[in-house]
Parts: sequence; C-alpha cells; structure tokens
Amino acid sequence: MEPHANEGRPSEARSRLLATAGRVFYAEGIHTVGVDRIVEEARVTRATFYRHFRGKENLVVAYLNEADRSLRAEADAAVSAGLPAADTLRALSDTIARGIRSPGFRGCAFLNAAAEYPDPAHPVHRAVLAHRDWLLGTTTGLLALIREEPAEHAARHFVMLRDGAMAAGCLYDPVLVCETFLHGVEGLLKAHAETGTAQ
Repeated sequence: MEPHANEGRPSEARSRLLATAGRVFYAEGIHTVGVDRIVEEARVTRATFYRHFRGKENLVVAYLNEADRSLRAEADAAVSAGLPAADTLRALSDTIARGIRSPGFRGCAFLNAAAEYPDPAHPVHRAVLAHRDWLLGTTTGLLALIREEPAEHAARHFVMLRDGAMAAGCLYDPVLVCETFLHGVEGLLKAHAETGTAQ
C-alpha cells in the first residue's frame, strides 16, 4: 500500500487516479505525462492527489502494482480451474494472446516501464522485477508439474517467448504474432515433457 493511501477500501478518487494513470501511462508513456494531466483527467484536486500519493513516482509504482494484481488474478483463475499443468500454461498463453490482439495494445506495461526507468535500484524498476520474478516462478512451478528437471530452463524459454510476442505484437500483425507465439508454446511444452529440455 502506498504511504498516503487510506486504510480499508480505496476511495473513489484514488481509483479514478489509478485508472487514469493506467490509461495514459500505457498509451503515451510515463515520462511524457505529468501530474497535472492526471489530476485534470481524473477530476480531482492536487490536494486529493497528494493525499493518496507522495508524488508521481509513487503513482507509477501503484499503477504497476495494480497491473501486477490483475495479471496474477488471471493466472490464479487459470490455476484454480484444476486443469493439468500443460493446459494451465496453454490457458495463460491464450490470455497473453488475447491481450496482444486487444485494441490499443502497446506492448508489455512492465517492459515499457523498465525502458523508462533503467536504474535497477529505482522503485519503478524494482516493481517491474518483482512482477517478472512472479511470472518466472509461476511458470517454473507449472512446468515442474509436467517434468521437474529442468523446469527453470523451460520457464525462462516461456518468458522469452512471451516477451518476444509482446514486443512484436504492436509492430506486426497481432494475429500472426499470436499464432507464432502459441505454436512456440506448444513446441516448448512438447520438448519439456518428452526430454526435459527446451530446444
């Protein structure tokens, strides 16, 4: 929780600030959007903004944390469906592909943020790394249910396939990108199940 956020249920103003930040940061980039723009479009006062966030950097971290929570919820839904691990990874891959094919797709919010905040010690960069650690850990855990060794190697391969699809999805035909991504995931699952390696 951000230091200036209210305890308990988030306020309507805070929710509007986060929704506005998420929309404009993702569409236009973080550094190009100032606090005044966020305040105006969220229809709050600057005093209200600073009641919830110490400053723009704090808002950026909250925006990434919100995106992280959303993606974790999607993953939890796939896992809780009780499918075999390979089908759960297919479901997660389908979710990624739907995102790439969605209107206004501009790549991975976390990779975009890391490009704008390259310092590994910066709180925004640390929020990106925390999300990616979760993604790698979740993928490793699922692949280990298929074949324990070498699950981490295969998981890194999966994350790289995902990263490549996210980068290509806003540059080329997203339908073809998703077909290539999903085909790559199938090949990875087959190789991992049969040999324990991801060639």
